[in-house]
Amino acid sequence: MAMVGLFWIVEGDVYVGAKPSGLAPGVRLSTEGVVALGDRQSGLYPWEDVHAVTVTGVPVKSLKRQVGVVKDLAVSTVMNLALPVYSGGTDESPAMMTVRVASSGGEHELTAYGAAAVGYSPAEVDLSHALLSRLTTGAATMATTLAAMSEWGRAREGGTPRQAERERLLREWAG
Repeated sequence: MAMVGLFWIVEGDVYVGAKPSGLAPGVRLSTEGVVALGDRQSGLYPWEDVHAVTVTGVPVKSLKRQVGVVKDLAVSTVMNLALPVYSGGTDESPAMMTVRVASSGGEHELTAYGAAAVGYSPAEVDLSHALLSRLTTGAATMATTLAAMSEWGRAREGGTPRQAERERLLREWAG
């Protein structure tokens, strides 16, 4: 499993944001369409009906966000050493992103958790939006692009690549 831009790729599955667990909300991109997952959202939006897929509320990497993560980790570590029963960290959950699917049936708002702890780089956000746009340009393009992403995920070992490699992959997949 690996994160590349706004996408979480697990073996052959491609998700926008983090892969959902249990009843958590999530969005999977399949060759059939955009799949809404989770307790309060479900459904399939076939690619032939989808005109656009956009993501808003994306946490963008910033110095303030990075310092906050380090501070939370330090506080959690000190508290765990001082009070072994400390439950750890802040109550802050991962950022929630909105995935908008514009289709012939209207606009649908889905939710997914962000997978990047300190946020996504601006370049990765832009490249991810370009890739999402590419997926809606036609069946052949969508199938080829998702196949390339899935194949990369199946062959990937070692987790998430470094930022330069993630950006290279996004550029390649976005064509």
